Amino acid sequence: MYISVGMTICFAFVNGFHDGANVVATIICSKSMHPVKALAIAASAEFAGALLLGTAVAYTMAGSILTTEMLDHLTAGHIYCLVISAVGGAIIWNIITWFLGLPSSSSHALVGGLIGAGLIAMGPGGVALDKVTKSVFLPMLLAPGIGMAGGFLIFYAIKALFGSAHRSVGNLFTVLQKPSMVFLAASHGSNDAQKAMGMILLVLIAEGSTAESMIVPEWACISCAAALAVGLSVGGWRIVKTVGYGICRLEPVHSFASQMTSTLVILGASLIGWPVSTAQVVASSVMGVGSSSRLSGVRWSAAANIAYAWLLTVPVSAAFSALIFGLLMRITAS
Repeated sequence: MYISVGMTICFAFVNGFHDGANVVATIICSKSMHPVKALAIAASAEFAGALLLGTAVAYTMAGSILTTEMLDHLTAGHIYCLVISAVGGAIIWNIITWFLGLPSSSSHALVGGLIGAGLIAMGPGGVALDKVTKSVFLPMLLAPGIGMAGGFLIFYAIKALFGSAHRSVGNLFTVLQKPSMVFLAASHGSNDAQKAMGMILLVLIAEGSTAESMIVPEWACISCAAALAVGLSVGGWRIVKTVGYGICRLEPVHSFASQMTSTLVILGASLIGWPVSTAQVVASSVMGVGSSSRLSGVRWSAAANIAYAWLLTVPVSAAFSALIFGLLMRITAS
């Protein structure tokens, strides 16, 4: 039990410096806030958001990926190994994409990890395909489009309102970015910390809780929120450079438009229980903002590399997870 919980908290930490980097990327790269100050404020907001904005996503992760009826028939040891394998596969993929500077999705890496381990542990019937399609794959497909369209429209509206204003209006957006970053960080904390909480709920099933009576314990909320916040405070600088510099040239007004778009999408998803990808939403909103100025303002080759990473996340994480689960079964059987 303790190893599976510890691995889950490690995943929350890695999620923090990987996906959390997207939260501060635009405000740092638009030179609106010093990196250390941005990380400190964002980490505090992440922690608060994870504790205050509900647990709907945690229940989605625990109850909508794998078939709960089959989970109830697994031994405690098998569930522990399943959780270790799922978060282990997600961590490996996150480290690879961090090294490459690609803002892939920790959310989808964890989903892939659950699918890979679940298939080996319980067979094809162990994955709740209908629920996964509705609760995971549908948001995964919709989120980038919503983020890009939202970024385009919000920046277009800003241009319409302030297009003829004096250049000093840029100072206004430098100021506005700070509260918008706080809201974005809180939204990210509310969505991503809950994914780790969902893994802890699976551990509680192994401890004897039924899927219908699961409640996220307070210690799980606090530990996952803290791990996410600490991870963000470390700063995934490779991801910051890709999102902040690699997609398009960012000024304070672009950063503000991207932050507002991302906050609305992620907060809405958290409230309805959709485990969306912060990396996808932030990167796509930056693309939308950049293309609203002019299509040639977006480095589409960099955007294509990010898209390839998104497409590979679920299958590669599933493969890593399946391999880890198979190895654990051999080790425990010997």
